[in-house]
Amino acid sequence: MTFNRRNDRERETGEFEEKMLFVNRTSKTYQGGRRFRFAALVILGDRNGRVGMGIGKAKEVPVAIEKAKAIARKNMITVPVENGTIPHDIVGENSTSRVLLKPAGPGTGVIAGTVPRSIAELAGITNMLSKELGSRNKVNVAYAVFDGLKNLRTAKQVRSARGLDVQARPQVIAAGSVSATTEGGAAQAGGAL
Repeated sequence: MTFNRRNDRERETGEFEEKMLFVNRTSKTYQGGRRFRFAALVILGDRNGRVGMGIGKAKEVPVAIEKAKAIARKNMITVPVENGTIPHDIVGENSTSRVLLKPAGPGTGVIAGTVPRSIAELAGITNMLSKELGSRNKVNVAYAVFDGLKNLRTAKQVRSARGLDVQARPQVIAAGSVSATTEGGAAQAGGAL
């Protein structure tokens, strides 16, 4: 039985949409002239909570894009999407870039720059606000957005991590009824300090 790696790769990428954000060209001067190399930034996503990012470098653009796709497939993350938006505010950081990501109500859309918008849309987020802070370098912004999305937690995940009952909702205690005892015994003395 023979394995056709190309067909396996095509089948894998068939479930993901891809978006090439930019291609960077660098050159180095040698005795015979200049030699160019290319770096491509590619985002892969299934619009259902899974998204990946990769940067590929090569002497030709198509090869750099293929490398970037392979790296993006290896670096997939799962983003918690609730009602088309993220569960809470978060700031993602990378180098000197910081990106603020905020949830938005239905019908808002993705209000963001080029890089955060592409990542959010391929992750399946339909309503979100974002602001790029610090450096606007596309690579650093992409890494910052991924840092923010990686650190998102749903309320259920936080409750289970704290050892609380996942099904029970947190109870709100009225402001006047303080029943906690302090080390000095002030609560036992009728609350008089």
